Amino acid sequence: MSSSYTIEIESAVPAPRLFKAAILDWHSLAPKIASDKIVSAAPVEGDGNVGSIRQFNFAPGLPFSFVKERLDFLDVEKCEAKSSLVEGGGIGVHIESASTHIKVEPKAGGSVVKVTGTSKPLPGVDVAGESEKAKAAFTGLIKGCEAYLVANPDAYN
Repeated sequence: MSSSYTIEIESAVPAPRLFKAAILDWHSLAPKIASDKIVSAAPVEGDGNVGSIRQFNFAPGLPFSFVKERLDFLDVEKCEAKSSLVEGGGIGVHIESASTHIKVEPKAGGSVVKVTGTSKPLPGVDVAGESEKAKAAFTGLIKGCEAYLVANPDAYN
Protein backbone atom coordinates (compact mmCIF):
# COMPACT_ATOMS: atom_id res chain seq x y z
CA MET A 1 0.00 0.00 0.00
CA SER A 2 1.33 3.41 -0.94
CA SER A 3 1.76 6.29 1.45
CA SER A 4 1.57 9.92 0.38
CA TYR A 5 1.74 13.44 1.73
CA THR A 6 1.02 16.91 0.40
CA ILE A 7 2.32 20.22 1.59
CA GLU A 8 2.09 23.84 0.49
CA ILE A 9 4.92 26.23 1.33
CA GLU A 10 4.55 29.96 0.81
CA SER A 11 7.54 31.99 -0.32
CA ALA A 12 8.33 35.65 -0.88
CA VAL A 13 10.29 34.71 -4.03
CA PRO A 14 8.64 34.72 -7.48
CA ALA A 15 7.81 31.26 -8.83
CA PRO A 16 10.22 31.10 -11.82
CA ARG A 17 13.20 32.21 -9.74
CA LEU A 18 12.45 29.82 -6.88
CA PHE A 19 11.87 26.94 -9.32
CA LYS A 20 15.23 27.54 -11.02
CA ALA A 21 17.13 27.59 -7.73
CA ALA A 22 15.28 25.02 -5.62
CA ILE A 23 14.45 22.50 -8.32
CA LEU A 24 16.47 22.89 -11.52
CA ASP A 25 19.79 23.87 -9.94
CA TRP A 26 19.39 22.36 -6.47
CA HIS A 27 22.35 20.04 -7.08
CA SER A 28 24.60 23.13 -7.37
CA LEU A 29 22.97 25.28 -4.69
CA ALA A 30 22.30 22.71 -1.95
CA PRO A 31 25.93 22.06 -0.93
CA LYS A 32 26.44 25.83 -0.66
CA ILE A 33 23.46 26.60 1.57
CA ALA A 34 22.81 23.26 3.31
CA SER A 35 26.34 21.89 3.69
CA ASP A 36 25.49 20.49 7.13
CA LYS A 37 23.12 18.07 5.36
CA ILE A 38 24.18 17.84 1.71
CA VAL A 39 27.94 17.63 1.32
CA SER A 40 27.95 17.29 -2.46
CA ALA A 41 25.62 16.83 -5.39
CA ALA A 42 26.00 16.42 -9.12
CA PRO A 43 24.31 15.21 -12.27
CA VAL A 44 25.35 11.62 -13.00
CA GLU A 45 23.43 11.03 -16.22
CA GLY A 46 21.73 13.21 -18.81
CA ASP A 47 21.62 16.92 -19.57
CA GLY A 48 19.04 18.12 -17.04
CA ASN A 49 16.04 17.15 -19.12
CA VAL A 50 13.57 14.31 -18.57
CA GLY A 51 15.43 11.07 -17.85
CA SER A 52 18.40 12.82 -16.24
CA ILE A 53 19.70 11.50 -12.91
CA ARG A 54 21.43 13.46 -10.19
CA GLN A 55 22.99 12.29 -6.94
CA PHE A 56 22.95 14.01 -3.54
CA ASN A 57 25.51 12.90 -0.93
CA PHE A 58 24.54 13.50 2.68
CA ALA A 59 26.54 14.37 5.77
CA PRO A 60 27.44 11.63 8.26
CA GLY A 61 24.77 10.98 10.85
CA LEU A 62 21.83 11.43 8.49
CA PRO A 63 19.60 8.43 7.77
CA PHE A 64 21.00 7.91 4.24
CA SER A 65 24.44 8.44 2.78
CA PHE A 66 23.07 9.36 -0.66
CA VAL A 67 20.09 9.40 -3.02
CA LYS A 68 19.86 9.29 -6.79
CA GLU A 69 16.77 10.83 -8.36
CA ARG A 70 15.53 10.66 -11.93
CA LEU A 71 13.65 13.54 -13.53
CA ASP A 72 10.42 12.04 -14.92
CA PHE A 73 8.58 15.19 -16.01
CA LEU A 74 9.61 18.80 -16.49
CA ASP A 75 7.67 21.89 -17.59
CA VAL A 76 9.89 24.91 -16.94
CA GLU A 77 7.26 27.41 -18.11
CA LYS A 78 4.71 26.04 -15.62
CA CYS A 79 7.39 25.56 -12.92
CA GLU A 80 6.48 21.90 -12.52
CA ALA A 81 8.59 18.76 -12.12
CA LYS A 82 8.22 15.12 -11.11
CA SER A 83 11.06 12.90 -9.99
CA SER A 84 11.55 9.36 -8.75
CA LEU A 85 14.06 7.92 -6.34
CA VAL A 86 16.16 5.35 -8.20
CA GLU A 87 18.86 4.47 -5.67
CA GLY A 88 19.76 5.13 -2.04
CA GLY A 89 17.40 6.81 0.39
CA GLY A 90 15.98 3.55 1.68
CA ILE A 91 15.19 1.97 -1.71
CA GLY A 92 15.27 -1.78 -1.19
CA VAL A 93 15.67 -1.35 2.58
CA HIS A 94 12.51 0.45 3.71
CA ILE A 95 10.72 1.39 0.51
CA GLU A 96 10.09 -0.13 -2.88
CA SER A 97 9.63 3.21 -4.65
CA ALA A 98 9.26 6.93 -4.01
CA SER A 99 8.34 9.92 -6.17
CA THR A 100 7.79 13.63 -5.77
CA HIS A 101 5.63 16.04 -7.77
CA ILE A 102 6.49 19.72 -7.32
CA LYS A 103 4.69 22.74 -8.71
CA VAL A 104 5.69 26.32 -7.90
CA GLU A 105 2.80 28.69 -8.57
CA PRO A 106 2.70 32.48 -8.58
CA LYS A 107 1.02 34.13 -5.63
CA ALA A 108 0.70 37.82 -4.77
CA GLY A 109 4.06 38.92 -3.40
CA GLY A 110 5.81 35.65 -4.22
CA SER A 111 4.83 32.05 -4.79
CA VAL A 112 3.50 28.86 -3.26
CA VAL A 113 5.30 25.53 -3.60
CA LYS A 114 2.95 22.57 -3.83
CA VAL A 115 4.52 19.19 -3.16
CA THR A 116 3.05 15.70 -3.30
CA GLY A 117 5.29 12.86 -2.23
CA THR A 118 4.37 9.20 -2.67
CA SER A 119 6.20 6.12 -1.47
CA LYS A 120 5.53 2.42 -1.45
CA PRO A 121 6.98 0.73 1.64
CA LEU A 122 8.36 -2.77 1.47
CA PRO A 123 6.09 -5.43 2.98
CA GLY A 124 6.21 -5.40 6.78
CA VAL A 125 7.99 -2.05 7.01
CA ASP A 126 6.37 0.59 9.22
CA VAL A 127 6.75 4.06 7.70
CA ALA A 128 4.67 5.87 10.31
CA GLY A 129 6.04 9.37 10.82
CA GLU A 130 8.02 9.41 7.58
CA SER A 131 5.58 11.81 5.91
CA GLU A 132 6.08 14.37 8.67
CA LYS A 133 9.86 14.06 8.31
CA ALA A 134 9.58 14.52 4.55
CA LYS A 135 7.36 17.59 4.95
CA ALA A 136 9.80 19.14 7.43
CA ALA A 137 12.78 18.40 5.18
CA PHE A 138 11.09 19.87 2.12
CA THR A 139 9.97 22.96 4.02
CA GLY A 140 13.56 23.45 5.22
CA LEU A 141 14.84 23.10 1.66
CA ILE A 142 12.44 25.73 0.30
CA LYS A 143 12.95 28.15 3.19
CA GLY A 144 16.73 27.81 2.95
CA CYS A 145 16.57 28.50 -0.75
CA GLU A 146 14.25 31.44 -0.16
CA ALA A 147 16.66 32.96 2.37
CA TYR A 148 19.53 32.59 -0.10
CA LEU A 149 17.55 34.22 -2.91
CA VAL A 150 16.39 37.12 -0.71
CA ALA A 151 19.98 37.71 0.41
CA ASN A 152 21.25 37.43 -3.20
CA PRO A 153 18.75 39.38 -5.31
CA ASP A 154 20.75 38.95 -8.53
CA ALA A 155 20.94 35.15 -8.30
CA TYR A 156 18.73 33.01 -10.54
CA ASN A 157 17.08 35.87 -12.42
